[in-house]
Amino acid sequence: MTATPPRDKDEGRDPSARVYAPDFLTDLFRNPLDPGYADAAARRAAAPPSRMRRMLARPVGVVVLLVIGFLFAVAYRETMAEEPGRAKARAGLIAEIKQREAETDRLTARADQLREEVGRQRDAALSGSQASRLRNLEAGTGLGRVRGDGVVVRLADAESDRDAVTGAGAGPSRVLYSDLQKVANALWAAGAEAVAINGQRLTATSTIRSAGEAILVDYRPVTSPYQVTAIGPGSMRDRFDDSRAADLMRDVARTTGLSFGVKNADGLTLPAAPQPRLRYAEPSVSPSPSGSGVAGSTSPGPSGSGTSSSPSGGGR
Repeated sequence: MTATPPRDKDEGRDPSARVYAPDFLTDLFRNPLDPGYADAAARRAAAPPSRMRRMLARPVGVVVLLVIGFLFAVAYRETMAEEPGRAKARAGLIAEIKQREAETDRLTARADQLREEVGRQRDAALSGSQASRLRNLEAGTGLGRVRGDGVVVRLADAESDRDAVTGAGAGPSRVLYSDLQKVANALWAAGAEAVAINGQRLTATSTIRSAGEAILVDYRPVTSPYQVTAIGPGSMRDRFDDSRAADLMRDVARTTGLSFGVKNADGLTLPAAPQPRLRYAEPSVSPSPSGSGVAGSTSPGPSGSGTSSSPSGGGR
């Protein structure tokens, strides 16, 4: 005897009579108002608030508005009271910065005068060949003023941001420190013998970096427009135009609106770079006696004397 399987409770019913739960998004769009608002309105219509409650609600609302307004007034007064102090402090910092910049420029000019005087005294003390060789070395290292024909590369920030909807405003509309790095490196690769950015001579130890929105060349700020001046052979212009950096800057100029131009220039004069502060590494001799076998002492080097694992000095 076999058991009959249980019948589904929906079996035999009319399929058209089956009720389906509405989709959540469909129900949300059909009834955007929360049912709680309708219930609250119905309760208020059925049992309106008493006259005493309505009379108390108005003063409470007025008091709340007065308190909020008083807080806003106090906050505004405190902000305006502190504004003169902040403005005064800002003006003082700006004045101090300008004073320091003027003092730095004055000391730099004085250092250049003293350097020229030292050069004249040195040339007078040395023979003609030795002085000429020393001047050539200074010109090659950037420590001497040079004059000659070359190329001037001009970069400038865009006047205003373009409409981003059209796609023409892609990328930054300001010259970046990396742009100056690329241009300077491309000029060196094209055969430049001397390079300067806005009058700041570049050497083997020069740095081009950013500090916030400012660009620093050897820790001296430079502003737009940027003049990258290079002295070199006559083929330097063509080699620079064919470089990848020049192609990139031309594309950036078309895309973002930056100003980028290259021109030949005759009779350029590049100033000398400031004297570098050089530091030299010196070996540090271990104080432990030879053959003592003290833990942590280093093994003797090729010369037989114990030396530390790292020099005490550092490269520049």
